[in-house]
Amino acid sequence: MKYASIIMGHISLDYNTDHLDNEMKVVGGAVTFSSASAYALGHRVAAVTKLAPADMDRAESLTIPKEDIFCLPACSSTVMRNKYFTADKERRKCTCESVGTPFTVEDIPLLDARIFHFAGLIYGDFNNEMIKKAAERYDVAVDVQTLLRHRNADGSMYFEDWADKPEMLPHIKYLKTDAAEAEIMTGQTDRREAARLLHGWGAKEVLITHNTEVLAYDGGEFYTCPIRARNLSGRTGRGDTTFAAYYCERLTKDIPTSLLWATATVSKKMEAPGPLKCSRADIEEYIREMYPEYGI
Repeated sequence: MKYASIIMGHISLDYNTDHLDNEMKVVGGAVTFSSASAYALGHRVAAVTKLAPADMDRAESLTIPKEDIFCLPACSSTVMRNKYFTADKERRKCTCESVGTPFTVEDIPLLDARIFHFAGLIYGDFNNEMIKKAAERYDVAVDVQTLLRHRNADGSMYFEDWADKPEMLPHIKYLKTDAAEAEIMTGQTDRREAARLLHGWGAKEVLITHNTEVLAYDGGEFYTCPIRARNLSGRTGRGDTTFAAYYCERLTKDIPTSLLWATATVSKKMEAPGPLKCSRADIEEYIREMYPEYGI
């Protein structure tokens, strides 16, 4: 079987509370949102996850075909609580109530794929050895959330810079951060300067998400595309949706075209809670409606 990418990460059970104190219990996690957006665009991806026996039903929430889901046994699964303080869901407090069993080098499957995506939720989901090993066979894609977000003993979360970034960034083809994470890693509030530094330290293509736009940088030019979601009811999963859509499109398209499709995909996804469920034709129609100046 030939895959565009292998996406590895924990499927979490999320308790999301909005700024009006309305709570919703959903199945989430980067692997859930990333695999959904890639599949919606017509790309075949493999999802590799770990779940405790009592939580195996979480895998049923993935939108990809069952034969493309590889569920490994675990002692524990991830449970997260997200409290949003504003209507735009840009400010939130995350609490990790349960940490999923970490992945190891032995969990990396030998599948025929172009890209290996480390779609983690918290520091410790993966180790450096795994990234190096995957880079020997695949183009590596990493969302830095799993490298910067740490858990205290009481479950509260905090962010700190990735100490091993000078050694590890050269092994990464596609690197994704949001604006806050980029500032943590570089000290720069200017997203372009942050992208320039991250590329200079070794990442081949840098993608930075923001509530207004998505930025891509390959060491030569900066590219941006505006987010045009008509509402933010599906804000959770923004970066994951964008990232997988982008790097899968990059397998056959240039950066500005890939960025347009990725940004339109996440704009459409943000209009409804949960992982994206639509077809490529639906996203193409969304581009025609919301991005007419691009002439698709």
